[in-house]
Amino acid sequence: MSLTAAGLIAMAISFVVFVLLAVWYVAPWMRQRPLAIALTVPLWVHAFRYVALQIFSAQHFGFGISDSLANEIAWGDVAGALLALAALWLLRSGSRAAVPVVWVFIVETGVDLVNATVMGIRERAQETAFAVTWLILDLYVPMLWVTLALVVWRLVARAPIDEVAEMSAAGRR
Repeated sequence: MSLTAAGLIAMAISFVVFVLLAVWYVAPWMRQRPLAIALTVPLWVHAFRYVALQIFSAQHFGFGISDSLANEIAWGDVAGALLALAALWLLRSGSRAAVPVVWVFIVETGVDLVNATVMGIRERAQETAFAVTWLILDLYVPMLWVTLALVVWRLVARAPIDEVAEMSAAGRR
C-alpha cells in the first residue's frame, strides 16, 4: 500500500471516529452547558496547534514540502492556537469580547485549514509524512475540523440554557 493511500485511509477513519464522538457525546454535553463552558472543550483542542512548529524539523528529516508551505502551516496554526487561548481566557473571564474573538478564531482557522489542505494536496504532503507529522495530518487535523464544526454549531444553535443565562444576566443589571 502506498504511503498516500495509508494516510488517506487513516484520515478518513479519524474523521469517522471524531464525528461519531462529537455527535454521540460532545454535542449533547455542549447543548446542556452555557455557551462559555460549552465552547471550552473544542477550543482547548485548538490551543495545542503550535505543535505544527515541528514541521521545520520534519522538513529537515525528509518531509517534502516547500519552505513557503511550511511557514504558512506553522504560523497559521500558531495564530489559531493564540486565538483559541485568547478566546478561552475571555470566555473564562466573562468578557463581552469573547464571542467576537471566537468568530475571528473560526474565520482564521477555517482559512488556515482550507489553505493547508489545498496546498498539502498540491505538494503531495502525504507521500513523505512520517512519525509526528503523519499523526498530525491523519489524526490531529481531522480532530481540528470536527472541533471547529462544533464551535460553529454551538454558536449558531442557541441552546435553552443560553437564554436562561442571558435572562439572569439581564436581571442582574
